[in-house]
Amino acid sequence: MRSRRISDSKRREASEYAPLRESGSFEVLEHTADAGIVATGATVEEVFGQAAKGMYSLMVDLRGVREIESRDIQVEGKDLAGLLTAWLVELLLLTDTEDLLFSRFDVKIDGGRLQAEAFGEPADASRHELRGMVKGVTRHLLDVGQTAEGYRARVLFDM
Repeated sequence: MRSRRISDSKRREASEYAPLRESGSFEVLEHTADAGIVATGATVEEVFGQAAKGMYSLMVDLRGVREIESRDIQVEGKDLAGLLTAWLVELLLLTDTEDLLFSRFDVKIDGGRLQAEAFGEPADASRHELRGMVKGVTRHLLDVGQTAEGYRARVLFDM
């Protein structure tokens, strides 16, 4: 993983432009002691990004997470479900070991390989509305696939 700070000039430059329009979405699913999300997107890359956003929305109000740092991430999986699980687990590892929260994800998938850049900042209880921690990604009811509209993923998390 490669780590780098985003310069003030880059942040100012990025703020001069309107945010990219996303066609995907995510919704939170309630499930006993667990929580889950359903993510959608026009492409498989977009649905993986939305799944990550959905996971982080269970932990923090994403509107308060600034893009101050980024991490490059590479994972592999033998199928889309395995790749999605590896992706989300890797993000949780960064959150656990480096105390980072992420709010934006640039994802590229080629076969069973995912390369991504995650943007966020260190957790700050005085600024972030923390909601709880996702402890793990489960395979229970895990589903990733193509639909008539694009792609859809359903993931449950241990809270």
